[in-house]
Parts: sequence; C-alpha cells; structure tokens
Amino acid sequence: MDLSNVALFCSIVSAGSLSAAGRLSGHSPMAVSRRLAALEEELGVRLLHRTTRTIALTADGETFLPLAQSMLDAKAAAMAAFSERQEGLSGVLRVTAPNRIGRALVVPQAVRLMAENPLLHVDLIFSDRIVDIAASGIDVALRVATLQASELVAVKLANNPRILCAAPSYLAEHGCPERLVDIDEHTCLTLHAMDAWPFTQGGKPIAKRIDGRLAANSVDTVRGACVAGAGVALLTYWDVARDLADGRLVVVTLEVAEPELLAIWAMLPTRQHTPARVRRFLDLMKEELAARPRS
Repeated sequence: MDLSNVALFCSIVSAGSLSAAGRLSGHSPMAVSRRLAALEEELGVRLLHRTTRTIALTADGETFLPLAQSMLDAKAAAMAAFSERQEGLSGVLRVTAPNRIGRALVVPQAVRLMAENPLLHVDLIFSDRIVDIAASGIDVALRVATLQASELVAVKLANNPRILCAAPSYLAEHGCPERLVDIDEHTCLTLHAMDAWPFTQGGKPIAKRIDGRLAANSVDTVRGACVAGAGVALLTYWDVARDLADGRLVVVTLEVAEPELLAIWAMLPTRQHTPARVRRFLDLMKEELAARPRS
C-alpha cells in the first residue's frame, strides 16, 4: 500500500476538502482525487462521499481512518528508530518519580543519557504524589505504591520490599523489637496518610496500627530522622539502600511477620510505538537496579 496515499487520505479528512488537502500537499485537486481513487480501488471500498465543496467519511472510511493513522505512526516510529541509531537519541524524555528514588536513581541515568546523546533533552518531575502522566505528556512514571487498575502499561523494574529499619544508635539505647507487638514500645516515624504499617504473617496481610511520634509528608524527612536515631521507620529498600550499605541504618527483622513486598514499576501511557529514548532509559534503570547499591 502506498503510504503517501494513506497520508493524503488523512490530510483530506483533517483539512475538510480535497482542494484544501491539495494546497497543503502541493497537489492539484484533480491529482488529489486520482490518488484517493487509487487508494479506494486498492482497498476495494469507498472511503469518502465527496462533492466539489464537501467531503464526508463513509462507514468504511470511519473504519479505515484509525488504521491509516496507526500505519503512519508506525512509519514515523520506524524512521525515528533508524535515525536515532545513526545520530543518537533525540527529542525530550519526560520522567516523573518519587523524590528519593528520583534523585538517587533517575538523575544519574538522565545525566548519562544526555552525555551519550547530545540531541536529547530531559525533563524531570519528582514528587511523592501520583502524577497524571497522560494529562502531563510524560513518557514514563516510576512508581512504588501498590498498583491500582488503570489503562497505563506497567513494566516491572525491580523488587522493592518495605524495610523496617533503625539507626544502630537507636537500637543500642532502646533495644531491638523482635515481634510485631513489640513495635508498640518503640518510637515510630511515619509518613502522612499511613497510620498502619503493612506486614504479612503466615501468608496473610496484616495492617499494624501505628501511633507515630513523628510524622512527615516526605520519605526524605522520615529517612533523615531515622538515620539521626529518632526511632524506627518502615521505608522501601531503595529509599534506604545506601544507608544500609554504609551502616547508617540496619534492618530490623521480626519473628514471623514480614514487611509488605513492593516493586519499582515503570508506567507507560501506551504499549505501542514506545520511543527509543524511553526504551534506553528503562534498560539503564534495570541495569542500575540489578547492581548493588553504590557507596
């Protein structure tokens, strides 16, 4: 199928007439009409009802229009893929992520991508709130929270279990909780809107109610207080990976009960025609998350 005729058909529909499409493409109305007729003959259907001044899609035309647009999108994606192979990645990579993971994991990969691809621009949005990626024109969102049903495409990057942790100085002074009930005797550091900590016990989920002495709206604040020896916190592994590796925090292991298992997910707006810059970013993130935490 001649994709130039397919593109011309989409242009006719968009412009609203054969003459207008002709002006945009640099063809005479007669040439536009001939090429449209050639496409209809190839498909064996009539796509448009047309007069000298107006056009209207037939039922077959309405069916074909989204298919035509998909073909043109696929062509553009193919051209971009081979162009980027020769010239490097280009365009704007828009990424959103939670604050802590964004600064610790996303920024280094964004810097690496820009160094490797001089034509690439990066736009980063870090927030512990859920960002609407479809409305914001974002390419990929990194998320840690339990996934909710949506039309987004989820790609698992790595496991990210919750970690019950505390500073060695705190445990030396207050002792280490051994059972879930022992947490009630300790100073707990919590995030806003999280008045219960999720655990599993015997394969069943348990929500342990927490009365925290310190509550904050950001992971960084809770982590900082925990490192300072203020109490016990339940954070995710990649929030505290470097602190665990450096000994600033230690894992508190309870008998029987285990913290909830989460993962780091990449959320994409669609599965079709994922830009090469997004695919490369996801590959780098998987490599980084598969490696041991850097000191």
